Amino acid sequence: MFHRLRQDINSIIERDPAARNAWEVLTCYPGLQAIVLHRWAHWCWTHQLKWLGRFVSYLARILTGIEIHPGARIGRRVFIDHGFGVVIGETAEVGDDCTIYQGVTLGGTSLHTGAKRHPTLGRGVIIGAGAKVLGGFTVGDYAKVGSNAVLLKPVPPGATAVGNPAHIVQKDLLNAAGNPFAAYGVTPNGDDPLSKALRGLIEHAAKQEQRIEQLAATMRAAGLECQSVPECDKLNSDQLNKLVE
Repeated sequence: MFHRLRQDINSIIERDPAARNAWEVLTCYPGLQAIVLHRWAHWCWTHQLKWLGRFVSYLARILTGIEIHPGARIGRRVFIDHGFGVVIGETAEVGDDCTIYQGVTLGGTSLHTGAKRHPTLGRGVIIGAGAKVLGGFTVGDYAKVGSNAVLLKPVPPGATAVGNPAHIVQKDLLNAAGNPFAAYGVTPNGDDPLSKALRGLIEHAAKQEQRIEQLAATMRAAGLECQSVPECDKLNSDQLNKLVE
């Protein structure tokens, strides 16, 4: 137990620059306290002391503002940063070295008792603040879920999910594993894929306009008359891209 506690404290110090020493982490970090109390509650739950497990979980919720069902499986070195408002359901599984920020919900969409209703997080997953991960699917190793995303489908290993509903931004797993931690799931150049698609369409339309002007100029130079069309404003790709950002 003490070995796992030391691992938890060291992992928090590595991932949180505000953590100054082990005593501060042990006494002032509700995420760590919620994990410790959950281990007691989970032991009671798996040893047929269901009510006692729920009661310990309830006390942990009052003390920390973090609600973890005693049936949930939490791995090693899991860091719940800030943590207030985090809810983790009964059949959820959280892998080793995961980071979960405040306001996160690992929830279920099924009402069938005994079914796998809540998500499974692989190793090193980061769930940004306010994200909702809903359903009995898997979020792959070293994947990231951006803040306030609403995730309703599986995420491949090393990928990033952003938006509402969440869209997948594919990343390289080797690069993700080499530098697994990104605060709040924010990654460099991790733009919303819809914004990227819109910018691509804008650039394509601008190039098409240039080609049409070139064709019209070539036809006029060859003495070919084109049917006149009403004048319209030219496409301003820079202005449209600013609106998309």
